[in-house]
Amino acid sequence: MKLTEKQRRHLRGLAHPLQPVVRIGQAGLGAGVIAETDRALTDHELIKVKVQGADRDARDLMLAELAQRTGACLVQRIGHVAVLYRARTEPPQIVLPAN
Repeated sequence: MKLTEKQRRHLRGLAHPLQPVVRIGQAGLGAGVIAETDRALTDHELIKVKVQGADRDARDLMLAELAQRTGACLVQRIGHVAVLYRARTEPPQIVLPAN
């Protein structure tokens, strides 16, 4: 799924008050983290993920892999926190604005 800048801006606004629901620790990206992220995206559509104990390049790679393996879009990453979005099939909670 490709998001337009208008859609990203809308999702960033919705994500602002959210707290991270998934935390990636020193062990990195394991099967448990991927499963938990998948479950959280199914439940909430829009989540924050916090990555601890990795340098910038490692964080970027981890978050890109996590988004790819869960079928989510990386909306934004600021520091150690990223916002992921994956639309529900039935019924979607978040309605994205048109282009």
